[in-house]
Amino acid sequence: MEFCASCGNMLQIQPGIGQRVRFFCPTCPYVCTAINKIVRRQHLVKKELEPIFSGSDAMKFAPKTATTCPRCHNGEAYFKQMQIRSADEPMTTFYKCCNEICNHEWRED
Repeated sequence: MEFCASCGNMLQIQPGIGQRVRFFCPTCPYVCTAINKIVRRQHLVKKELEPIFSGSDAMKFAPKTATTCPRCHNGEAYFKQMQIRSADEPMTTFYKCCNEICNHEWRED
């Protein structure tokens, strides 16, 4: 990213004729050519997610509800509600099937 020397806004790229590329400021008349600019790509590392339902001891105290598992069609599941979006949006409910063979996890927004 390049920033304007006069007003500090982020510069935009304007393709030129041939191989000449230049940066320009959208709010003021500042322009600079992109000669010998270093292009650096940053590789992002995916964050490891913590499981919603962790450990077998935690399941002893988790509340259950009557709902149908989409995988095995069992009629009961553990659930946990969390506010993962803005406060004016409804809570997200996470489920884990009570069938020990299935243990499928899903969510409803």
